[in-house]
Amino acid sequence: MSKIDYQHIQSAHCENGVTTGLLRHHGMAEINEPLIFGIGSGLFYIHIPILKLNNAPIISFRILPGQIFKRSCNLLGIKIISKNFRHPQDAQSFLEKKLNEGVPVGCRVGTYHLPYFPPEYRFHFNAHNIIVFGKDETHFYVSDPVMDFTSILTPEELSRVRYAKGLMAPKGYLYYPDRVKPLDLNTLKSAIVSGIKRNTRDMLYIPGNIAGVRGIAYTSSKIRIWRSKLGLRRAQLYLAQIVRMQEEIGTGGGGFRFLYAAFLEKAAEILNEDKLLTASDSFTEAGNLWRNAAVEMAGIYKGRLVEQKDFDRVADMLMNIYNIEKQAFKFLSKMKF
Repeated sequence: MSKIDYQHIQSAHCENGVTTGLLRHHGMAEINEPLIFGIGSGLFYIHIPILKLNNAPIISFRILPGQIFKRSCNLLGIKIISKNFRHPQDAQSFLEKKLNEGVPVGCRVGTYHLPYFPPEYRFHFNAHNIIVFGKDETHFYVSDPVMDFTSILTPEELSRVRYAKGLMAPKGYLYYPDRVKPLDLNTLKSAIVSGIKRNTRDMLYIPGNIAGVRGIAYTSSKIRIWRSKLGLRRAQLYLAQIVRMQEEIGTGGGGFRFLYAAFLEKAAEILNEDKLLTASDSFTEAGNLWRNAAVEMAGIYKGRLVEQKDFDRVADMLMNIYNIEKQAFKFLSKMKF
């Protein structure tokens, strides 16, 4: 077996990068990472207090893993194939079959045992995405979009990360686009508009108070009481979780807000709608504020800032972000495309 002639593309985030790489491999040269993220309505926020990851509540700045690929392909008129496998040998056999057919394949994996990851990035997170694009007698060839180089994994190493244990265990999950047709401008425009409308709905109108823009306000209210309710050390760990989910899992910085701003800028060009640049500026501002908040939260975690006033300052920053994102999405919701 030999390598597929696949062009490695580095990206800010893994699922965006895998989707972009696979579609460009199939001839969609117009597609880039910001477009995929926006068409897939990838921007989100949710704070799930009853679910824990690394002993702290789950905070997510994006939609569920796999949805960006599914939503963007659906809106672009692309059929997709996705599969789980109970047995690792079946997962490897099917993967090798597709590689023999010349089809690069996306795989969901755990990051903890990825040998090419720097040690500081190895923690138990089972929703990372890679592309496998070849195999020889001893190794699989891997394109990991968050790296600036391609890598190799032995069959044992690949199987281990494809069958990582724990929350969101990937269970050999793989996926790839099928029957990709040339992309016409009208389809692209329609996909962009649909992506914006869905993201606006998800952020403004999702029920409850832990998701969408209201989820940001919810986190703010929790930060104000964590120090007194949980004790300083546990409160510090909870803030570290937010920073990790924002700046490592939410790669690209600012919890994907910069990436969404780039999408709206590109959408303004394609749709010839300059009003989208106003919203783009708002999400750039939100991204900068998220990063500033992350610096403050890191200071608390490292023990440089330990007073209640420091927690209150972070909570105030999140309320500012809440107001900016709420107004930005309301602005988008009123646009007539």
